Amino acid sequence: MQKVYTEIRSIIGNVITVRAEGIRIGDLALVGDSYASVIKLDKDIVSLQVFAGAQGVSTTDPVRFLGRPMMVSFSKNLLGRIFDGTGVPRDRGPALKENMIPIGGPSFNPSKRILPNKMIRTGIPMIDVFNTLVESQKLPIFSISGEPYNALLARIAMQAEVDVIVLGGMGLKYDDYLTFRDTLEKGGAMSHTVMFIHTASDPIVECTLVPDLSLAVAEQFALEGKRVLVLLTDMTNFADAQKEMAITMEQVPSNRGYPGDLYSCLASRYEKAVDIDGAGSITILGVTTMPGDDVTHPVPDNTGYITEGQYYLKGGHIEPFGSLSRLKQNVNGKTRDDHRALMDGMIKLYAQYKESLEKKSMGFLMTEWDDKLLKYGELFESKLMDLSVNIPLEQALDLGWEILAECFEPNETGLKTSLIRERWPKQEALG
Repeated sequence: MQKVYTEIRSIIGNVITVRAEGIRIGDLALVGDSYASVIKLDKDIVSLQVFAGAQGVSTTDPVRFLGRPMMVSFSKNLLGRIFDGTGVPRDRGPALKENMIPIGGPSFNPSKRILPNKMIRTGIPMIDVFNTLVESQKLPIFSISGEPYNALLARIAMQAEVDVIVLGGMGLKYDDYLTFRDTLEKGGAMSHTVMFIHTASDPIVECTLVPDLSLAVAEQFALEGKRVLVLLTDMTNFADAQKEMAITMEQVPSNRGYPGDLYSCLASRYEKAVDIDGAGSITILGVTTMPGDDVTHPVPDNTGYITEGQYYLKGGHIEPFGSLSRLKQNVNGKTRDDHRALMDGMIKLYAQYKESLEKKSMGFLMTEWDDKLLKYGELFESKLMDLSVNIPLEQALDLGWEILAECFEPNETGLKTSLIRERWPKQEALG
């Protein structure tokens, strides 16, 4: 039997407090007609965050505890649907009430996990060739504001070779939400996608629920044997929402005002990435914007300790330096025999190109070798680094060999003679 309380002790921002017993953290309640979640317990003093905001809430409004956490419907009917941060449909479709599952549960049993060993192809050479995305990996995309990180996520959602895409948007501009929706619908990817979208105008508490909704649904699909890719943008907005809630609850702030449990808040979500023995997998790719391009900011700094590498998005490209998929060695030895050697060789030459570019900008005398490197770097950036390039891994590897042959003699590449004999193309212009 649900208990009803009719005396609200205080209303601070969107947080209300009541005196109640037998309540748990995360329990759902109804404050009037609005849903709220228990966020703090101090003996019998219960603090609740009202989803729709506390504006209009009276101290005499009834508070009804439902005795369960926030839940979301799970079924195949989710695919192709768009919901807000509380699971309410955004797409004007019917509300889903069947097979309700709780959100925010623990990460998957470690004894059921298997070693990541399968590649997720994206059609993006800077990922597939140089920093391969591995199934069940957790990777952030570090970016600054203004970079096309949402466009990159939309492309990955369109092209990634997985069974299900779960897209979680936090603090999105409405235009970005519409772009995601229209891109996936026109590209035909919406049929295997479910979206949970919190826009910048929505209540702040909904922002904190989006990762949990997305990951709860992803886990159920994975248990059914599906390969699931969870795309989250922007985790800095998620952390800022946690910060705002912590301030409302008068918690002692930590670095730059963020709550002291920021690391745990992020880790408990990222650690949901898993390859399940005998079932499917969850792979997490989340955008983390860096205010002022500061990688020491608390959000990217904590994220770097949790995840297995990172992609740096700068100047409209995934940077070859700094970007790192720590699990790529688990898979790129199984793709093609020249993958790892070509990847290493091309990055070494690109590093030398950067040095030659700096020499040129400072007016130093350029050698014939510098000229070769400059030509190579320009081709590398336009043919492989450009995010508009959309080619399979094998074609990208072949293109890498063609770029090398266009710019260098075989003995100038530093690659093994046996590989050069097998893979070196006939001399011809790239056009």
